[in-house]
Amino acid sequence: MELNLESAVDYHYGEFPPAKLDYSHFIDALLKATDALARYDQMLKNMHNSEILLAPLRNQEAVISSRMEGTVSTMDEILKYEADHQNGEDDNIGVRHEVIETILYQRALRAAQDALKDGYPISPSLIKGIHQRLLSFGRGAMKSPGKFKVEQNYLADRHKRKILFIPIKPEKLQDGMDVLFEYIKNSNDPALIKTALAHVEFEALHPFKDGNGRIGRMLITLMLWQAGAISAPHFYVSGYFEENKDLYIDTMRRVSETGDWNGWCSLFLEAIEQQAIRNLYVAENIRALYEDMKQVFSEKLSSKWNVTALDFVFTNPVFRNNKFTSASGIPPATAARFTRIMLDEGIITTIEEAAGRRPALYSFEPLMNLVRV
Repeated sequence: MELNLESAVDYHYGEFPPAKLDYSHFIDALLKATDALARYDQMLKNMHNSEILLAPLRNQEAVISSRMEGTVSTMDEILKYEADHQNGEDDNIGVRHEVIETILYQRALRAAQDALKDGYPISPSLIKGIHQRLLSFGRGAMKSPGKFKVEQNYLADRHKRKILFIPIKPEKLQDGMDVLFEYIKNSNDPALIKTALAHVEFEALHPFKDGNGRIGRMLITLMLWQAGAISAPHFYVSGYFEENKDLYIDTMRRVSETGDWNGWCSLFLEAIEQQAIRNLYVAENIRALYEDMKQVFSEKLSSKWNVTALDFVFTNPVFRNNKFTSASGIPPATAARFTRIMLDEGIITTIEEAAGRRPALYSFEPLMNLVRV
């Protein structure tokens, strides 16, 4: 297409990191965001099995962050894919490419979290590795996975009638990345402010041909954890950004257009606060459901394996019957009896009946109703 650059905003050469921030502009937002994030983190610490909460939130993030880039899939599709690919095999015949791309986001996010746990720093090589995993299959495989851009890229409006933003020139990218990662490594700014500035700078550099938004939002989680603002790398903010997508994009663009770093920090902190409150609400609902179902499982199953079965359906809310009988740790005959009881009591719902050698597929709807996005 012919590029219309009349209203395009150019990258802010030489302006990062900002020489001065006016903390009076967002100090109240900083305090509220810090408090909300701490309350959410405390909830994670208090859960006896935090994976019960983290698995749904990680799946939500994968669905929402991918959806912001035009990749539309559902939580149900993602969990069904996981149920059918428990052993790492990737037979993707008949699976929509949008589902595969969302699964790749989830896997890239988990790989990044594992890398930081193993002591790897946030660095260009880590980011490239995440990107290579993210774009390893489907449409992204043709867009230079794991490699920084060598041609100028642009951000267009949703109808692609005009260019809104011109990221840094490819020949200036290495310098820009050096400055960004030097800032991430050595800045003494408060963790939330550092993360806010690093995120908007990464998006302005737009170092890859594709996948920049998803990688940039992963960077938020990784930086907050590395800085100690959260005790584990499991805080996701894409929900707020999706609901306020135009404001999110416009506020980032104003950083380059008018140097409004303060306005961006205010919006980012609002996003952290509101998403922390929302995540805490979801976490409390999941925990309350867990406590309620603990009583139900005890009464209905009457077995020493009650909690094992309960934890299984919370961490695998969509599952095939053979996985429950073979991988839950429950003796197969007991697991088969549990399945019949859970079906009879309406605890689980049949999504697909057994057919030939293919086992039945079940859904734990009480949890799914809390976490669908």
